[in-house]
Amino acid sequence: MATKNLIGLDNDKAKELAGQLNLLLANLQVFYANARGFHWLIKGEHFFELHIKFEELFTNTLVKIDEVAERVLTLGFDPLHAYSDYLQVSAIKESQNVEKGKIAVALVLKGLDILLNLERKLSVLSNDAGDEGTNALMSDYIREQEKLVWMYSAYLDQSR
Repeated sequence: MATKNLIGLDNDKAKELAGQLNLLLANLQVFYANARGFHWLIKGEHFFELHIKFEELFTNTLVKIDEVAERVLTLGFDPLHAYSDYLQVSAIKESQNVEKGKIAVALVLKGLDILLNLERKLSVLSNDAGDEGTNALMSDYIREQEKLVWMYSAYLDQSR
């Protein structure tokens, strides 16, 4: 029995990585749906700026969803693809009927916290497995999302 997958990674480590990537995928899917809803439903004095920011957020998240699913496939496993699966395993919960900007931004920050924790765990696992492809993705995501945390926190005027 082969101990390495097609890209030369240990099968057991690749399986663990694929499982964690599927968990990230589920959370990204729910985060995406929430951001899309915020974009559609936002009202109030900051409508124009938040409407644009939420569109940027869900558009960017959609790219990540595809990259993560394709990374699972590259590792030799199947990505989750049913919303029932996403909702079952996601730590990010669905947000419904959120119209107020500050509430939506606070929920974005809560979601980013969950995503960053998952990505940091994946970074450690992928480094241990010698999986530079997954590690590079996580590094990019972490850097980008840390900046988003700073920006959305500034919007809410949260202290350091």
